[in-house]
Parts: sequence; structure tokens; C-alpha cells
Amino acid sequence: MLGIFIMLLLILVGIAWMTQIMTMMKFLLTYGVDFSSFIYLTSLMIPFIISIIVPFVTFITIIFIYNKMISENEITVMAASGLSPWQIAKPAIKFAAVLTLIHLILNIWIVPTSQAMFYSTQWNLRYGLAHLKLQEGAFTKLANGLVVYVDNVSGNDLNQLMISDMREEKNQMMVFAERGKLVSTIHGLSIVTNNGSLQMFGKNGFTIGTFDTLDMDLNLVENDADISFRVRRIPTSVLLESVFSQDSARQHKLTLVEICTRLLNPFMNLILAIVCTLVLLKTSLLRRRASFAPAIAVLSMAVIMAIYMSVSNMVASITDVGLVALGVFVVLFGLIGLLLKK
Repeated sequence: MLGIFIMLLLILVGIAWMTQIMTMMKFLLTYGVDFSSFIYLTSLMIPFIISIIVPFVTFITIIFIYNKMISENEITVMAASGLSPWQIAKPAIKFAAVLTLIHLILNIWIVPTSQAMFYSTQWNLRYGLAHLKLQEGAFTKLANGLVVYVDNVSGNDLNQLMISDMREEKNQMMVFAERGKLVSTIHGLSIVTNNGSLQMFGKNGFTIGTFDTLDMDLNLVENDADISFRVRRIPTSVLLESVFSQDSARQHKLTLVEICTRLLNPFMNLILAIVCTLVLLKTSLLRRRASFAPAIAVLSMAVIMAIYMSVSNMVASITDVGLVALGVFVVLFGLIGLLLKK
């Protein structure tokens, strides 16, 4: 089971990762990110991908192993030698229990950490200093209508620069300065310029002036960029502490759903393992069992996942997180007890 599980996990994670790379290819082309940084950014999604597909890989692994044993009459021999269905299913359930523990660790600690690194890296590559690469003696187009010329670049220090900002028809600006410095803020990039002149054309007409220091926000952040609230990157301890202190009803619902997903989703490994072994062992006593057993197991898995998703969707309408957790645990483990009942 371990060998099949690792092989399937590597294959499915590789496919999902390549899909993620293709999805974010526009990011690579639009923002001029170097390939190594792009690969590092997409690799930060791998823990999250694993956390989603592990229950399905567990189910496929167990159904493959046990169906093979059924088709080769090994289950029949085991039952004839005196082994009970529970003893035959015990290795798969132990295997799923270990995966449940590993999945919990992944959901509670590893995924939030990697997601925080992903969003931070993405922000820096898209809007931060890592994104902005000014060339000496050349006009660099940062956005439509925004062009920067720099005579000399030394790290984040700029000498003899010109900034042309024509993005707003009613507020056009030309800045000439002896020196400047790139500064990264939570809102994006700014250029702090010194000893320069300013030409503006706007609602009040044409204006010319000089300045000692001018802090110019490049305002490269897209209007639809959401930087305020992403529950996946919040540590679990912080998420639990802030569940009742959210200002917005939407954030409160997202927090509840994320908590239940992190704590309950790993137990789907155990539930699907029990469902799979139970269905396969029960149908192994029927004629033509090899043909119908996998189909019945897959159908049972679909029903279990539908029940789980229905229960999870009801979380958004419940305000007591303790009641939510207790209710979902009762449903899931009640289902386990029902399946184990002979």
C-alpha cells in the first residue's frame, strides 16, 4: 500500500503542479519574473495540493490493493483460514490512521506556512522590489502610461531620473530629479525623489514647481488585488483566536469554514478507507464480485463525499464553532460506527 500510495501521490501532485504552472504562465510573462523565482513560487502550492488529494489517493490505493486480492482469491483464502473481515481490513485502516495524523499536521502547520510564503512571494514578485527592474539609460514602461528613465542604478538608489505618469487624463505628471530611491510598502512600490522639478497638467491647469523631496506612489497594484484577508495563510492558532472577533460577516464565515476544513478533512482518509474495505470485503462474498466491487466502492465514496460537503456547507450558517466541530464529528464518526456494524 505504501509503495502504490507514494507512486500515485507523486503522479497526481506532478499533474496538479503542472496545471498550476500553466495557469500562472500569464504571471510569468506579464511581470517578467525570472524562471527560478517562478518555479519556487509555484512549488509553494505543493503542500496545499497534497492536502486536497491525499484522501482520494488513499482511497485509490486501498481499492487497488484489495480488489487485486479479491480477483486473485486471496481474500477467500484468508476468510477460509479463519481471519475475520476486521482482521483483513486492519492493515488498510492502520495505514489510513497514520495518513490521517500526517494530514492533520500538514493542514494545521505546513499548509498555512507555505500559503503565507506563497502570497508574500507573489506580492513581492508582482508589486515589490523583486518585480521592478530598471535599466540604466533606457525608458522602462512599468504600466500603461507610466514610464521611468534612469541614468544610473545602484541597488535601490537611482541617479538622474525622469518619471512620466500619463495614466490619468486629468492628472498627468512629469517628474525630473537628481536622485531617487525605491521603497517597497504594503501598498506596492514608491520612489522617493530628491532635488527635482515637477510639471503637472490637471483640472487646475498647468503647474510647474520644484521640490526638495517628493514621495511618489507608483500605484502598480491592480484594482481587484485582494491583500486584506486570505484565511489559508493565517496560522491555525491565530485563526481559532480570531474566530469571534471578525468585523465582517463574510470573514467570519470564511474563518469557520477554514477551521472545519483543516481539522476535519484529514479524517476523510480514515472514513474512505473504512468504506472501501467494507464494500470490497462484503461484495467479495458475491458472485462476479471482481466486476462490481470497485464500482460499488467508488459509488459509496461519492456518497460519503457528498455528505461531507453538504455538512461542510452548513458551517457558514452556524456561529458557534464548538457546535460546528461537535456536530460534524458526530456525523462522521457516527457514519464510521454504522459502517463497522455487521
